[in-house]
Order: sequence, then structure tokens, then C-alpha cells
Amino acid sequence: MQQKKICMLGAFAVGKTSLVRRYVDSIFSDTYLTTVGVKIDKRVVPVGNDSVNLILWDIAGEDEVSAVRMSYLRGASGYFLVVDGTRAVTLDVARSIQQRAESEIGNVPFIALVNKLDVRDEWTVAQESLTALENAGWSVALTSARTGEGVEEAFRTLAGRMLRPSAATG
Repeated sequence: MQQKKICMLGAFAVGKTSLVRRYVDSIFSDTYLTTVGVKIDKRVVPVGNDSVNLILWDIAGEDEVSAVRMSYLRGASGYFLVVDGTRAVTLDVARSIQQRAESEIGNVPFIALVNKLDVRDEWTVAQESLTALENAGWSVALTSARTGEGVEEAFRTLAGRMLRPSAATG
């Protein structure tokens, strides 16, 4: 069985840990837990006729004081850029992280996850911004860690892209 490292990247409080917990343990908690450094989880996922052991690195969020440690990305086969749909500034953070991640580990598959789909009416991230990302070659998926909507599909999609090296673009 293949093993692939996936990193969860984004600003503070965008839902990285909640997405991992939803995916790995099928649970959601309203309690906010700050990730310090990195937390690692695993899940085996079937991809076609194969299975892949996903090693999920939930990396502490980024803000104006603290930047993501790019050394955590070494060995990653793919990553998620998590954006909080209710805080447009987190999209700018994701763009910045993506540029640094690409310079650190090259052109590996990634997906931008716009989280908090369950409160879409509160979103400040404009559809035009998401369309611009897609036009720039990014894959964008809408998720809700609370309800689980889009979460399983996003992880399955990224796992499939990591197993097909020709699908290395975002």
C-alpha cells in the first residue's frame, strides 16, 4: 500500500483541524482548539483498485505574526489550502501560502477548500474570487466540517491526484 503525506495549510481558525477530525473520526466539535506546531493523523482510503495510507499533517495556522513553517511541507505529496468562507482575508493568506509552498516543494497537487459551507449566507468570500482562482488553474472545493458536506470528496479527489503524477496542478 502506498503512503502519502497531505498537509493542511491556512490561516488560524479556518477549520483545518475540524476538517481532519470530520474526515478521520466523523466528528465535529464547536470547541476551538489551537494547533501548536503540527498534529498528525492517518486514514486509509480506497482509490480505484488501490488503497493509499494518508498521513495528514494538520499544521498550525498563519497570521500576521506567525508564518507556516515551510519545513513541515517536506515530503508532502499534496496539500489543502483551507479558507474560511466567512473571512475573506483568509483567502489572501491562502494565496500567500500557496506561493511559498510551491517554491518549497514544487508543483504538487493541492485543492483550496472553502470551508463553512453550512453558513454560506454569512460568507464574505466573493464568488468572483473563487472563479478567478479556478481560472488561474486552482481546484476549489466547498466544504463544511460541521455537516461533512464535500469533505470526503475533497480528500478522495486529492488522493487520486497524488497517485497520478500528471495531475500535479492545483
